[in-house]
Amino acid sequence: MFESRKRHHFRAILSRSFFALALPAVSSPAWAQDKDDAQVAQDIVVTGRGLDPSPLLQAYSVVTLDAERSALSASGRLEDVLTGAAGFQQFRRSDSRSANPTAQGVTQRGLGGNASSRTLVLLDGVPVTDPFFGHVPFSALPLDRLGRISVIRGGGTGAFGAGAVAGTVDLVSANPADLPLGEARLMANDRGESELSATIAPQLGAGYGVISGRWDRGQGFWTTPVEQRVSASVRARFDSWSTSLRGVAPLAPDVELQARGLVFQDHRTLRFAGADSFQGGQDASLRLVGRGAWQFDVLGYVQARDYSNVVISSTTYRKTLDQQATPSTGLGGKIELRPPVDAAHSLRLGVDWRRASGEMREVAFSGVTGAVTARRRAGGTNDDLGFYAEHDRQLGPLRLTGSARVDRWSVRDGRFIETSAAGVVTTEARFADRSGWDLSLRGGALMDLAEGLALRGSIYNGLRQPTLNELYRPFVVFPVTTRANAALENEELFGFEGGFDLKLDGLEFSATAFDNKVKGAIANVTIGTNLRQRRNVDAVHSRGVELLAKAKLAQFEWDGAASFIDAQVEGSGPSLGLDGKRPAQVPKFAASTTLAWRPAEGWLVAATLRHVGAQFEDDLETDRLPAVTTLDAVATVPLGERASLVLRAENLTEARIVTRNQGGSIDLAAPRTVWAGLRISFGR
Repeated sequence: MFESRKRHHFRAILSRSFFALALPAVSSPAWAQDKDDAQVAQDIVVTGRGLDPSPLLQAYSVVTLDAERSALSASGRLEDVLTGAAGFQQFRRSDSRSANPTAQGVTQRGLGGNASSRTLVLLDGVPVTDPFFGHVPFSALPLDRLGRISVIRGGGTGAFGAGAVAGTVDLVSANPADLPLGEARLMANDRGESELSATIAPQLGAGYGVISGRWDRGQGFWTTPVEQRVSASVRARFDSWSTSLRGVAPLAPDVELQARGLVFQDHRTLRFAGADSFQGGQDASLRLVGRGAWQFDVLGYVQARDYSNVVISSTTYRKTLDQQATPSTGLGGKIELRPPVDAAHSLRLGVDWRRASGEMREVAFSGVTGAVTARRRAGGTNDDLGFYAEHDRQLGPLRLTGSARVDRWSVRDGRFIETSAAGVVTTEARFADRSGWDLSLRGGALMDLAEGLALRGSIYNGLRQPTLNELYRPFVVFPVTTRANAALENEELFGFEGGFDLKLDGLEFSATAFDNKVKGAIANVTIGTNLRQRRNVDAVHSRGVELLAKAKLAQFEWDGAASFIDAQVEGSGPSLGLDGKRPAQVPKFAASTTLAWRPAEGWLVAATLRHVGAQFEDDLETDRLPAVTTLDAVATVPLGERASLVLRAENLTEARIVTRNQGGSIDLAAPRTVWAGLRISFGR
């Protein structure tokens, strides 16, 4: 069954299209010149990155994580590294080896409540969330392909800002300056699971290419506690691979063309034999960046994604639902212009467009007889066209920044069709098209009080459209059924924050206090026994404090992060019983601290202590997930000029990490896991 889920989900034409688009980049005329011209071309510097966003972000709370920080992760996974930013959170505590992919929505500042992402995630300027579900395909985003990670808090109003109600995660791919010419890594753990990755990053004339691949596989660990295992219980098996190609070439001394492609597949099994899930995709993008007097950034992308999932009854252990396919397409692009202004100003003007379309196809079965009971199809199309402007000005020690964004959004072609086993239509719903305009504003100020000390504050609003998944797809986490809701309205954010940043020799400290409210927040609301529906609650109101600190002394490095969050549902009426309750999956307190020792070039010993407070599985606070504290460790030992021994240990104390508690039915995250492997590099 596990292998049989590898269906014809992919559209090979996209792969061919990408390579056709990328070919001009890797066959740039700059690389076909004679020796003299090639020497001139070497003076051209390409970065493979977009325009510098920093002048327009200085007044806001931003956490930057580089490759050195990523190397301290014991799991070696992006979602683990992101928890180093105070207040960052996935919907569940499990990572991309054992969670259902649709549970991998990300948010910040306690604004969660369901599995859709309230944080915009970009890779080289392109939104990466699934067009249908809104989750992040973390298994397709390995750390060794990334050069920089920026976590930007608060509502966003820049490119693709609609959807960034809880902030933005900006991922930037590594370039040859960050990578050796070639590198390979092989890791294995004490359960016999393996990670294999390889990257080659050659300079090609004045440009470069990066080809990378990764394959993770394993029998997985037991997510089901010993006392709840039955004959149908199995380990959380996983098998995922991805490959990416980037090409960057200069078209002129201050203009570069960037092309990127990604192909990935991810297979997982959760809890019961036959409960297999699949996600896969093919992404391609082209980007033209100009760094002259009139700077510009022109981007276009296409995503082809698919998802399937089998639900097994927890009482009869038979298949009750086969979500056979969920093909979806994401299209989009942006044009951004930065006119020449004096050194005291920055100005950014742009337009962006996104379209998400897709359809769910599933078959329901009797949990007793195994006979087909219904066939369902549901889907639609969401569009967003945004116009934005951002400007800032330096006035002595004071920097002022402001931005505005206008979005024309639409929800179209919504439908839900159900037929009987005999093919007779039993339900056919066609939902009315909707559209509207929304205005988002953001303003901030940064005051340099003294050398290394700055105060900052900002105020903002924003919006998020419901995903196609929230609008049209019901789902089951047995025995609870959650209904879709085609009448869902946009979420609307209003928030403000203030804080300070202190930087001294070898020491950094920042603190931010915030108050964010999302009106019309979409939550999975209990409406009956084992029955929920996605609904707009009146508001989710979250207030809190985020703390970050770093210190460096000789060969030692330390960092710490903590968040204190008071989040509650407001004004949803006594009939629902939600007023004053904490949103699902939101802890009040979370913290982590890492100590690293680098005694010599290439050596590393580090340990991370992490604590996550108690949280609730559901909206009514009936199922509690207890607090948990974990300890991780990593070590790197050089074995020569080009090879290193890598050791990693996850959850060294074997803490019991409860990721799901549904009426006493429990899932667990990774137990103690010890990894060992080799990293070999060559060139540069």
